[in-house]
Amino acid sequence: MRTTPMTRLGRSVSAIGLGTWQLGADWGDVSETDATAILEASVESGVTIFDTADVYGDGRSEQIIGRFAASHPEVFIATKIGRRLEQVPENYSMENFRAWTDRSRANLGTDTLDLVQLHCPPSAVIESDAVFDNLDSLVEEGAIAHYGVSVETADQALTAIARPGVASVQIILNAFRLKPLDAVLPAAIDAGVAIIARVPLASGLLSGKYTKDTTFAADDHRNYNRHGAAFDVGETFSGVDYDEGVAAAQEFAALAEQIGLTAPVAALAWLSQLPGVTTVIPGARNVAQAESNASAGAVKLLDLTPQIRELYDRRFRAEIHHRW
Repeated sequence: MRTTPMTRLGRSVSAIGLGTWQLGADWGDVSETDATAILEASVESGVTIFDTADVYGDGRSEQIIGRFAASHPEVFIATKIGRRLEQVPENYSMENFRAWTDRSRANLGTDTLDLVQLHCPPSAVIESDAVFDNLDSLVEEGAIAHYGVSVETADQALTAIARPGVASVQIILNAFRLKPLDAVLPAAIDAGVAIIARVPLASGLLSGKYTKDTTFAADDHRNYNRHGAAFDVGETFSGVDYDEGVAAAQEFAALAEQIGLTAPVAALAWLSQLPGVTTVIPGARNVAQAESNASAGAVKLLDLTPQIRELYDRRFRAEIHHRW
């Protein structure tokens, strides 16, 4: 597994991490036994960073990770706060920051959180000096070691990167969402800000396993949020039209096959090797997926950018690029 330095964090992390929304069991059932097996397999495969949030399973994901981390102190845990209340700027107050971080510290069983990320807040929050003054205070008090921002748009990412205390920016980035390559990745390199690439397989589209007839459970966001009914539509299938995404994924799978890789491993390996990307956080619902995802961190130099740009430009740019 390759590792990548996180300059403002003063440490390195694995090129492939683990996203743990699924461990909260908000969509689909994952037992704690299975969740722990996924965490164990990931660490054994070289993963050193887990990404979670206080709202994943109303804290269940954090709690499972906290129990696991008690015997694996080497794991770096990035959590997120801010989605427990209505998304209005006034809710991003010091009082709420204290309550949210105290809850996460209890869930994770730690006095100091490694990294706290604002969880896709409104743009006005990212533009607020008071918000970041409050986060600086939490660092000074020892409640958190570092902070970052998870964003929806490239413009939000650039605003966050410009703040001297921001250690990381988490953004959707995959073969079907290329806008961050334009300005976000170069800006992050210049500033020494870590980029955490989320939704790296476009909600599973880039696995190449879905067809136009694939169905998803009622509690799966790939069903209920396909048109943005619950949260930003860009979080589901990266905002691309599902049928178009299936067709594009078949093209990508054929490209991966030509170089002897499965589609998901090729997608993760390419993404993790982009200059400016620090770590990629695919989810995993079983041990086999966790091990397969982690294997992408050991793939030798893989430059698929020209082919991926052509695919993106032809199928998605007109509908996607201006939106996020």
